[in-house]
Amino acid sequence: MKDYNIDENTLRIAGVVRESIVDGPGIRFVVFCQGCPHLCPGCHNPATHDFDGGYPCEIEKIIRAIDENPLLDGVTFSGGEPACQPKAFLNLAKQIKERNLNIIMYSGFTFEQLTEMGVSDAAMAELLQTIDFLIDGRYEAAQRDLSLPFRGSRNQRIIDVQASHKKGEIITIENF
Repeated sequence: MKDYNIDENTLRIAGVVRESIVDGPGIRFVVFCQGCPHLCPGCHNPATHDFDGGYPCEIEKIIRAIDENPLLDGVTFSGGEPACQPKAFLNLAKQIKERNLNIIMYSGFTFEQLTEMGVSDAAMAELLQTIDFLIDGRYEAAQRDLSLPFRGSRNQRIIDVQASHKKGEIITIENF
């Protein structure tokens, strides 16, 4: 996969939501990255697909915005496709963990695919060691199910990434 990182200190984003209750449990700060190779039919964020869209944003600016809200429970990486910018998301993730906030990452790639990418991409491997939960898999309109918590189609899984690493197998959960 092509490396779309601007550099480790800058993300190309579509925008942020400073307080969300629909992108994971609790009050969350959400970073919507720009650029997605999946182009899922029926995607609810099609404006994030173009890798040349959005705008560059320094990680430090995002961290300052996160620090402004002491009520946050965590941060969600959404998209677009966060896996296309692993170096900058890793930098952001490390700083978020210093603040004792949990991290959810949405990806159209499966956990298995991301793990395979991590074999040749150290930043991707470390990012997978840093996030807490992964909601994986492409959105599939034929499997749309609006009753599912925090995902749009039945094929998508909520994976407890840290438990999966400890156990050596994928640990899914139905809800947080």
